[in-house]
Amino acid sequence: MIVYLLESESDPSRKYVGITSDLAKRLEEHNRGKSIHTNKHRPWRVVVSIWFADPNKAADFELYLKKGSGHAFARRRFW
Repeated sequence: MIVYLLESESDPSRKYVGITSDLAKRLEEHNRGKSIHTNKHRPWRVVVSIWFADPNKAADFELYLKKGSGHAFARRRFW
């Protein structure tokens, strides 16, 4: 599984964190407006992608990045 961080090219203040098994396909879906969370700020670009062999660890890391200290960590280290 892949945890990925996106940044809007039209509004770089807009960020998104997600998880997928196929990053190219998922990015295409974001850029085609298939996600209600990202369709207003297209196009998107991948800032970071992290591959995990264990899907549970990937899901845990995604949740971490979306909350409190993990959100701050992503802001300091990735954006």
